[in-house]
Amino acid sequence: MQAKDFEDLYETEEKMWWFAGMREISAALLDEFSPKNIENILDIGCGTGLNLEWLKRYGAHEASIKGLDVEAVALSFCRARGQHYLVQASATDLPFPDEYFDLVTSFDVLVQLPGESSDKQAIAEMHRILKPGGIAFVRAAAYQWLYSGHDVAVNTQRRYNLKELSQKLENAGFTVLRKTYANTLMFPAAVLRRMVLKKIGLADAGSDVKQLPPSLEWLNRLLTRMMTWEARFLKAKNRSLPFGLSAFCVVRKN
Repeated sequence: MQAKDFEDLYETEEKMWWFAGMREISAALLDEFSPKNIENILDIGCGTGLNLEWLKRYGAHEASIKGLDVEAVALSFCRARGQHYLVQASATDLPFPDEYFDLVTSFDVLVQLPGESSDKQAIAEMHRILKPGGIAFVRAAAYQWLYSGHDVAVNTQRRYNLKELSQKLENAGFTVLRKTYANTLMFPAAVLRRMVLKKIGLADAGSDVKQLPPSLEWLNRLLTRMMTWEARFLKAKNRSLPFGLSAFCVVRKN
């Protein structure tokens, strides 16, 4: 991602429907398995830091939540949000001791790592730094066949189906506690936009995750509400969605 991408992310992720909705869905899935007052939490690929604020719901105190990102410009935006427990490093080489963290999160990070086996290495690092019984929460873009100009614009290297993602986590030694697709209600419209309209020049070829103009604030509210409906559905134990734009896994270190 370029500096302008991080600037756009910083300005949009608090209120834009996609980010707000994803936080609701993440809470619906993670609350069941993650206790409160956790001592050590790491967000791998923390970006501009709003998820570090969100993770305070699980932390024992402010210093419990650490953020890691490979880009210095991303960490500068985290500091602008008042975050100070930050590390610049790669997800494939985490500068932390074995069995240190109680909870590790990875929001659309595996999909951006360059190199054929880099995602496998990052998952192994998650497993290494987690305490026995620790929880990892992983979100990734779904379906390689859906790869489009949106992915090129945001530097996506790969997409996963849910079976593939969960299998990679199990191969690293994790037990899958919950897995599901999400952003399901928007799936048909996204497929139409990315696979048809963009290819014939009737839609912007760049990223779909953009701030809507003020005249479309009603649409932002509607899309946020749709994501919230999905979160409410997934709040019930053992529920899952059969397809969607994102794949989620909650796993435990054996």
